[in-house]
Order: sequence, then structure tokens, then C-alpha cells
Amino acid sequence: DSLGSGKFMDPTVVKSYLYQINNAILYCHQRRILHRDLKPQNLLIDKTGIIKVADFGLGRAFGVPVRVYTHEVVTLWYRAPEVLLGSQRYSCPIDMWSVGCIFSEMSSKKPLFQGDSEIDQLFRIFRMLRTPTEDIWPGVSSLPDYKPTFPNWTSFNLHNHVQNLDEVGMDLLQKMLVYDPVKRISAKDARRHRYFRDVNLPPGLKHHSAYIRYQPDSQEDDCTVQSV
Repeated sequence: DSLGSGKFMDPTVVKSYLYQINNAILYCHQRRILHRDLKPQNLLIDKTGIIKVADFGLGRAFGVPVRVYTHEVVTLWYRAPEVLLGSQRYSCPIDMWSVGCIFSEMSSKKPLFQGDSEIDQLFRIFRMLRTPTEDIWPGVSSLPDYKPTFPNWTSFNLHNHVQNLDEVGMDLLQKMLVYDPVKRISAKDARRHRYFRDVNLPPGLKHHSAYIRYQPDSQEDDCTVQSV
């Protein structure tokens, strides 16, 4: 961490990095590959500001409908709630939750959910985003590790914990951290979000076909959740 105390990453740099990370995940998802272990330690940045997603040790191809996978994936702090709750049927949204956690961490210079166990991780998420209900997340009570005795936190406090992010950026972050995987923003839709209208890419990427900026009418396809 080269930033001094009280200093945050330049918002234009955060935006460039996030756009590149999202594009890398979109590339994977279009090819039916889940990364499943996205975290800052798996991001490589060169001196020109080009960022690469690395370490596909847990990555795997998927088919339609979504298949049954182990839920022992993704470093705890970046793990999606459906995985924490024991779901073995998941798809691209688990990567997008991780991207959201990385987005918040780049903006605020600290991890968003720093749990020291799976249950502690869940409760930290619940405290900030409120405890999920069937109204918020249909089917949540049927997940293997869901307990009706979970504490009932009812306040949404994300805004109080994420600094150095404007209203448009917060809108994108909230869409990445939606509980219901079916409603969580996809990499395809995130790429078209208005947050990226003024993204400034490194010179080596500005004319790359995979990095055409802000495409609100783009029709490229990526994966969607069939069931959870």
C-alpha cells in the first residue's frame, strides 16, 4: 500500500482499474468460465496502469443450466452470500459480488467485509446490507446454511462505510452487491453503466477492440443464472 494515511486512490484510477477488471470478467463469462477466486492479490498492475486478472486455480467452465459446484471457493472477504449460505448451484454473479468488494476496497482503501469465519462474514454482510428475507431474496431461506435464527438487522448502511465514491459509483456498487444473484448486475450490464462514461484507459488499451468505452446499446452476451 503506497498511499499515505488518510489518502485515497485517485477516483479516475479506481474507475480505470474497475473497468479493466470488469472487462476481464466479461471476457471469461462470455466463454463460460467462472474465476471463483477474485481478490486484490490476484490482480496484476503494470507501470502503465494496465491491470490483469490472474490466478485461475479455482476457475472452471460451466454449462447451462448452472451446475453443482463446491462452495469452498473465494477468499472469505470476497465471497458471495449465496456461497456462504451453502448454495452449490451458482454462476457468474459470484464473480460480480467479488468485483463489488474489490471496487469498494479500491475506493475506501480497506476491505468492506472483514470476517474471520464464514458465520462472521455473513453477519458482517447482514449488518451492512440488512439480513436478507424472502422479499429481498426469494429462495434464501431454502439455502443449506440459512438459519431462521439469524439476527435480524434491518438497516442498509453501505453509504456509511464506503468513502471517496460519488453517487453514480455508489449506484454501480449497490448493483454489484445485490443479494439475489438473479438481480445482481452482470459484467455485461456493468460495462454499460453510466459510471464508465468518462473512463480514462491506459494508452495501450484505448484502441483495443475489447476496451471500447461505454456501450449503452451493446448486445454482447454473457451468462445468466438459471437457478440458485
